[in-house]
Amino acid sequence: MYPMKKIRKEFPVLAQNTYLNTASSGLLYDSLMDYRQEHDFDFLIGGSMFRESSSNFLNSVRQSIGDFFTCDAKNIVLTQNFSLGLNTVLQGLDNTKKVLILDEDYPSVNFAVTNKGFDVCCAKIDAKLEENIKAAIQKNRPDIFVFSVVQFTNGILIDLNFIKQLKSEYPNLLIIADGTQFCGTQIFDFKSSGIDILGCSGYKWLLGGYGNGFILFNDNILEDTTPDSYIQNAKETDYDPSYTNLKARFECGHLDTFSFGSLQYSLQFLSKTGQDIIQQNIRELAEYTHSKLTKLHLLEASVLKRKKHSSIFNIKGDQKLFNYLREKDIITSMRGNGIRISLHFYNTKEEIDILLDALHRYR
Repeated sequence: MYPMKKIRKEFPVLAQNTYLNTASSGLLYDSLMDYRQEHDFDFLIGGSMFRESSSNFLNSVRQSIGDFFTCDAKNIVLTQNFSLGLNTVLQGLDNTKKVLILDEDYPSVNFAVTNKGFDVCCAKIDAKLEENIKAAIQKNRPDIFVFSVVQFTNGILIDLNFIKQLKSEYPNLLIIADGTQFCGTQIFDFKSSGIDILGCSGYKWLLGGYGNGFILFNDNILEDTTPDSYIQNAKETDYDPSYTNLKARFECGHLDTFSFGSLQYSLQFLSKTGQDIIQQNIRELAEYTHSKLTKLHLLEASVLKRKKHSSIFNIKGDQKLFNYLREKDIITSMRGNGIRISLHFYNTKEEIDILLDALHRYR
């Protein structure tokens, strides 16, 4: 378990900036940089011999992901990013099915659904998100529900107990979740979550850098969502199973051990730091920030009315305020109608105070 002061020294960006932008990109850190350099040095001196053990290595990456999120390694697919993985999942589903989405969800989620010809229905994202979803299901009887666990613009966090209950009430509803703005922020047991398929890119809260992601499938779901034609054609060929198995539809071509090794290294780094400590730090920071921004009347009503929230906030502000904050080395993002700030475990209350002081001076 690493002490927090030592951890912050791992991230050079934090020494020069008030970095409140993990929802846009997680940070590279010193020990991961060392790992990546060592990886490429081994490739440099080994060439093809370096790749001879790649299959076993990628299996170990799946196992690390499974250990971190409580999912059997055999049910884990590696993908370069969430969007590619989701599109592959949806390509394998019957597009005569009815799909429920959330009205202002991440474009990589909603466009992936709408451009494939599914019969689409929507639920509104507001303070009554879960009630809206339940009403939409009762009215439209969808076959599939696709959503982000955390909304990328304002940080609204869906109630995961609600999802578990939803699966209990509608066991035939295929539940597909985007965990990119969620995974790494709190301890998560996928196997008992009620979610059938969860995808995630590794470059945000998991600190894995770009070019890596994964999809978790609950038992039998990978086979159930693979087209019958694919399964039949695979049985009728003499190709090596690595080209025709159920995962090959997602993992076609060579996977990059540099990218997936980075993800594995960061999962181990987060585990050594302590998932419980990370969860607690993020929760305390989020509660502190929520309280302060509420007093300044900077949060939207839908966020204020919810009992629980993530560590992503969208505050009232325009391009001028965004530019002002950047001049003060406070790193945020313009999203929706405001400025998005996002907090990871390496942030501190002092950094939130720096933001608040800047907002006060701007006003």
